[in-house]
Amino acid sequence: MSQQAKLVADGRPSAIGLVTRARNLAERIPHDLIALVARLGIAGVFWQSGQTKVEGWHLSDSAIYLFENEYRLPLLDPWLAAHLAAFAEHLFPVLLVLGLFSRLSALALLGMTLVIQTFVYPGAWPTHATWAACLLLIIAGGPGRLALDHWIAGALGLPRR
Repeated sequence: MSQQAKLVADGRPSAIGLVTRARNLAERIPHDLIALVARLGIAGVFWQSGQTKVEGWHLSDSAIYLFENEYRLPLLDPWLAAHLAAFAEHLFPVLLVLGLFSRLSALALLGMTLVIQTFVYPGAWPTHATWAACLLLIIAGGPGRLALDHWIAGALGLPRR
């Protein structure tokens, strides 16, 4: 039986043919688009979290309170932890949106995700796994061609990936 005959039975696409077409269509989605969506989506999550910690240019009292009473990270002073988190949740999302130091930014946010999962909200693993998937995609596959990293690598004669 020919490949065409397997894909079409009685003039209609077979189930195998429909699945094959769908898979082939999905495989055409460019990594550049997937990476851009991952970068923007995860940047939005962390940016919004960072915004809840500040009032203007200052850390809010409620953010410090949360780090003192709810988050209780080991080995870090709550005041310092709150400031570091607010800084990271603003810096790394901006870098991801620009596609600048993308892998490093994704790695930093993955580290934050692991800390949150381990010490703060261990029951929220489905959410954190989703964040980790976006971040790992950027770390492993790069930010795509719609990123400053791609253009800087080309200008420096480095491999673009």
